[in-house]
Amino acid sequence: MSLRIRRATAGDVDFLVALANHEDVEPYLAARRARDADSIADEVERSLREPDDFGRFVIEVDDGDGWRLAGSMEFRVENKRSRVARLAGLAVHSDFRGRRLADEAARRFDLHLLDDLGYHRLEIECYGFNDRAMRHAERIGFVREGVRRKAYWRHGEWVDGVLYGLLREDLPE
Repeated sequence: MSLRIRRATAGDVDFLVALANHEDVEPYLAARRARDADSIADEVERSLREPDDFGRFVIEVDDGDGWRLAGSMEFRVENKRSRVARLAGLAVHSDFRGRRLADEAARRFDLHLLDDLGYHRLEIECYGFNDRAMRHAERIGFVREGVRRKAYWRHGEWVDGVLYGLLREDLPE
C-alpha cells in the first residue's frame, strides 16, 4: 500500500466536509473547527494562496486500485519570527484505520514543515480525553510539554488541553 500527502484542492472539499462531520471523527476535532463546505473551501483557497503560512492537506492511499482519499491534516503559522507552526485536524477515515496511516502521513508532514518550509518548532494540542491522539503524538516523536487544565468546554464538560512540541533534533536521523 502506498501513501502520499498533498495540498487539498477545491475538488477535495466534499470529502473534507464529510470527514470533519463523521461520527467517529467529529468528537475529537476542535469545537471551532470548520465543518461546512463554504468554510472549508475558504481554508483550501487560503492554503493555496499562503502555502508557507497555512496548509490544508489530504492523505491519499493506493491499495492497488488507484489513489483514494483517506484523511486530512493542516497547519498554520503560530509565530512567524520564531518559525513555529501549529498542527491540527489530523483525521483518518474509519475505513482506513488500523494501518498506522496517520503515523506515516504525520511523519512526512512534519518533515515537510521542518525541512521544506523551514519551521523550527511544531506544536500540537489535543483534548485530554483523546488517548489515541496522545499516543500518536508520542509515537511520532512529539514531547509532552504541559496541560491546560479544564481549558475547553466540550461535550458538556470542561476538558484539559494537552500540549506537545517537536523540534528537528527530536527526530531520529
